Amino acid sequence: MNALKSLFLTSSLLLATLSQATVKLPAIFSDNMVLQQNKAIQIWGWADKGETVEVRFQNQTRKVKADKSGNWAIALDPQTHGGPYTLEVKGKSNHITFSDVLIGEVWLCSGQSNMEFAVKNANNAPVEISRANFPQIRSFNVTKAIGTQPKNDFDGSWKVCSPATVADFSAVAYFFALNLYKELGIPVGIINSSWGGTDIETWISEPTFNQLPTQFSKRYDGKKIGNIDQFLKDNSSLKMAYLKAMDNDPGISEKWFLPETNIASWPTMPIPQLWEGLLGDIDGIVWYSFSLDLPKEDAGKTAVIQLGPIDDNEITWVNGQAVGHTDGYTLNRQYSIPENVLVAGKNRITVKITDFYGGGGFYGKAEDIYLEVNGKKYPLAGNWHYKLAVTNKQFNFVEPSPNMQPSLLFNAMIHPITRFPIAGAIWYQGENNSGQAYNYKSLFPTLINDWRKQWHSEFPFYWVQLANYLSKNEAPSESNWAELRQAQSLALSLPNTGQAVITDIGDANDIHPKNKQDVGRRLALIALNKTYGKTNLAYSGPTFRSIEIKGPKAIIGFDHIGGGLTTTSKYGYVEGFSIAGKDKKFVWAKAYIDGNNVIVYSDKVSEPVAVRFAWANNPDVNLYNKEGLPAAPFQTDDWKWSTQY
Repeated sequence: MNALKSLFLTSSLLLATLSQATVKLPAIFSDNMVLQQNKAIQIWGWADKGETVEVRFQNQTRKVKADKSGNWAIALDPQTHGGPYTLEVKGKSNHITFSDVLIGEVWLCSGQSNMEFAVKNANNAPVEISRANFPQIRSFNVTKAIGTQPKNDFDGSWKVCSPATVADFSAVAYFFALNLYKELGIPVGIINSSWGGTDIETWISEPTFNQLPTQFSKRYDGKKIGNIDQFLKDNSSLKMAYLKAMDNDPGISEKWFLPETNIASWPTMPIPQLWEGLLGDIDGIVWYSFSLDLPKEDAGKTAVIQLGPIDDNEITWVNGQAVGHTDGYTLNRQYSIPENVLVAGKNRITVKITDFYGGGGFYGKAEDIYLEVNGKKYPLAGNWHYKLAVTNKQFNFVEPSPNMQPSLLFNAMIHPITRFPIAGAIWYQGENNSGQAYNYKSLFPTLINDWRKQWHSEFPFYWVQLANYLSKNEAPSESNWAELRQAQSLALSLPNTGQAVITDIGDANDIHPKNKQDVGRRLALIALNKTYGKTNLAYSGPTFRSIEIKGPKAIIGFDHIGGGLTTTSKYGYVEGFSIAGKDKKFVWAKAYIDGNNVIVYSDKVSEPVAVRFAWANNPDVNLYNKEGLPAAPFQTDDWKWSTQY
């Protein structure tokens, strides 16, 4: 009886749903949206089989019947920029009105964490946010999702740029849009579809990826999940148990933050570092403890504790008193310690770190981890005790990752808008593929061509080259990051492409450099010159054109010298060059500007055959054109890369 009753109710609900079906549109259509100017406006959605759908916009009225699957689509005539307008969609049982619609330039903005990186975390964020009153700039943040099959929709909505909304905009996308808007004076829409820590493979469609040679799928051998939907279902119960354990953290119930907690049995770990280097690939809650001796004159004084950036969330106690907590992996931790907390002798600092995905722990500079009291700084970098409280491995839970197999993000976060006309795309990704830089030479142009095929458009595709990162090299050496940058540069052979070079504005200690203003500006210069015809604007720093060997010297010629080559060195020295002879052993070279060329040489190489520039994880870069754009890294040799297997 219960089963029959359940079946009856289910059938009744289904019939009611069918009889009250309404016209629907994808999430990309909402109030405040921006539609691409000068291209046919594509409107589509779902309705009942055979239902007539009417669309009205700007003195245009179109009608269409939904097909047997309930799909419908209408194309409206192209419009020039303007607005605000109203878009109306009418079916047999409902009438949808989208208000405050603008027509302008729409750019897809995609990649990994440096594209995801929000305005609120960028340099000078409070000021940037306070003056972000630009209602003709709109942003659509695509909600993160994965899919084994191409999806027809995703979640998200259009937001009008204001001090109340801009904090969560992609910083690179926002500063790109801001520069376009200020120069063009027309509405700009940015669609931010990005996910930190993702490989390029997950952004490529499955049919296109499967056409690549088998070497590109080898990294998924033995890892690919046959039925990912079932995996996600099974994994969800494990996740519930894991999250419940995190909510019942034993460190809190057992008060590990108290100074009398016995930490003698806790192992130690050098800080700063992400814990993966010691603990392996785990997520969850890890507690840290450090003891600091203070003299009598510092006891009871107010103080400041500085811990640098921590991944992801953290709570900090000093002598059992909570002094602060922060959620967010890009944020610096600095807290005030009130009077009468510090004592003479041993002081216990305790930090609880919760990590949900990717790296976890302290990842700033050693010199930025300290306690300052009474005008003195006490360093806190060094060996900290730690204890695992709750980890995903304890529950056999694996956080579902977009990198589990190719195409998961293309299916869920790109495919739903391949019918939505755009002006072009900007891209910031590559850090995750640096270990496969040689393969990136093929993967990157594959992605560009794939997306253009999906949109049926050879739209502009501009990207950010990897920033400088990690420690300086004492001697020239192989570099995954340099090889990845070169792979990016090689993609410039494709038409309608451009590259923003930022090897001068990165951060050796932070893979997420906060100067996103210049990144967005340099991308915008490319678009303004190449897409919008502002040919008076220089959009590139010097790029390698030619090499000529004359005795012990190499003469390097450049394109994009603008008003001329220059260096920031007051002595005229050009840094970042290395030179090699037939033995293929590179040494640092001396270099100087000679007109439109750079002369490169070394006393250690009498017969040079190859030159490299900025070929390092964190290269020295002081060569620019007079427009202030840095020279792009390059190699003149075609020798085997370290990532070529």
